[in-house]
Amino acid sequence: MEIGIFEAKTHLSALLERVAKGETITITKHGIPAAILIPPGDVQPKLSHTQIVEGMRALRCRVKTGKPSIREMIQTGRRF
Repeated sequence: MEIGIFEAKTHLSALLERVAKGETITITKHGIPAAILIPPGDVQPKLSHTQIVEGMRALRCRVKTGKPSIREMIQTGRRF
C-alpha cells in the first residue's frame, strides 16, 4: 500500500497497527517513495564487523588480478 506523507502523519497510529499485523506501507512525498514501514520481523539484522571483513576478503579473492589497483589509477590520473 502507498500513502502520502500528509495522510501518513494524520493516521500514523492506524498505520502502525496495520504494519504490526504484517502489512508493508510505502510513504510517498509528491508521489516519490520516501519511507517504508515494515513489520519488525521483516528487518534484516545488521552485519557484524567480522562478517563485513570476511565478505570483503571473499570479494578480493574473486577479483581478477592483472588490472591496475585503484591507487595506481589515481596516481596515473585516471578517473573511474
